[in-house]
Amino acid sequence: MHASEMRSLRKLVLAELAALLWLTATACSQFQQQPQVPCFFIFGDSLVDNGNNNGILTLARANYMPYGIDFPQGTTGRFTNGRTYVDALAQLLGFTSYIPAYASVRGRDILRGANYASGAAGIRDETGNNLGDHVPMNRQVANYATTVRQISRYFRGDINALSGYLSKCIFYSGMGSNDYLNNYFMTDYYPTHSQFTPPDYAAALLQDYSRQLTELYNFGARKIIVTAVGQIGCIPYQLARYNGNDSRCNEEINNAIILFNSGLRKLVDGFNKGQLPGAKFVYLDSYQSTKDVVLNGKSYGFEVVDKGCCGVGKNNGQITCLPLQSPCDDRTKYLFWDAFHPTEAANIVFAKQSYASKSRSYAYPINIQQLAML
Repeated sequence: MHASEMRSLRKLVLAELAALLWLTATACSQFQQQPQVPCFFIFGDSLVDNGNNNGILTLARANYMPYGIDFPQGTTGRFTNGRTYVDALAQLLGFTSYIPAYASVRGRDILRGANYASGAAGIRDETGNNLGDHVPMNRQVANYATTVRQISRYFRGDINALSGYLSKCIFYSGMGSNDYLNNYFMTDYYPTHSQFTPPDYAAALLQDYSRQLTELYNFGARKIIVTAVGQIGCIPYQLARYNGNDSRCNEEINNAIILFNSGLRKLVDGFNKGQLPGAKFVYLDSYQSTKDVVLNGKSYGFEVVDKGCCGVGKNNGQITCLPLQSPCDDRTKYLFWDAFHPTEAANIVFAKQSYASKSRSYAYPINIQQLAML
C-alpha cells in the first residue's frame, strides 16, 4: 500500500473514531439528563419548603431578601440563602429543574412531582399555630391525594399504569422538628408538655406519623425516605437562650428528640418487614449527621458551626433574618444560615451524605441512590 493510501486510510479511521466518540458522548450526555426516577414528592417543614407559605397569613415565611441571595431565581420562599436539601437531592437524582411548590405547580409539570412542605408545619395539626397559618402533615397528605387524582387523568383511568408509575417515584418526608420547637417545648403556648412525658409524646407523634405515612402508601408511594429530627438542641436559636451547666446545647430537647428518632427507625423496620407490602423505606439519621458536622466542621469546610450567618442577637439566634439585612460575606464557611436553618453549603453536604453514603449511620438500611435503583 502506498504512503498516500496509508495516510488516507489513517484519516478515514480517525474520522470514524471521532464520530464514534462524539456519538458515545452524546448518548452519555442524554442518558445523564434522564432523572433516575420519574417523579419526586416532598413533605415537610421550613427545612424544605420552597414557597408554599408565600401566599398565606403567617410569620413563617421567607419570601424576602436576604433569603435566596445565592439562589439563581432569587427570593422564592426557601428558608436559606440558596438551595434546600431537597433541591440538592433532586439534582443528585438527575432532575434538570427543581421540583415545584404545590402552590404553584401547573399542568403536566405535576408528573415530575410536587413539594407540599410548609414552614412551621408538624405532624400534629396545632403545631406551629403560634406563627400563624401553615399546612400541617395531614393537609399535605390530602394535597398529595388530590395530586394523584390529577395525575390519573394522564393515565386515562388505567389504575395499574398509574400505580406502576408512582411506585418508581421517590417520596421524602421530613417532619417532627416543629412538634418539639413550636409545640412541646413552647410551654407558654401549648399544653402538651404538661399532658405528655417525653416518651409518651414521642409515642403519640409516631402513632400519628405512622398513619400519615401509611396513607401515602395507600395512594401509591413505595420508595419512601423519612428523616430523623436533627440535633435541634444545638441550633443557634437554642444556643442563644440556653444556659446549661454541662453543655452549651439544650440536652433536654436533644434527649426528647432521641426518643422520637429511635422510634422512627423502629417504625421503618416494621414497614420494611412486611407491614406495608412492596414498600421500601429509608431512614436518614439527621441527628447523627448534624452532630458529626458540628463536631468536625472544618473537615467539611465550615469555620462557624454555632452562629447564624444572618440574624439578630447572641449567636445570631434570637430571630430569623430581618428584611434586607446584610448576611455574612462568605456563606460557604457557615453551617447555619439563620437561627434555625442550614446554609446551602450545609444542605449540599447533607444531600451528598444521604444519597451515596456507605455508612448505615447516615442512611439505613440503604442509601438514596440504591433506593432509586430498586
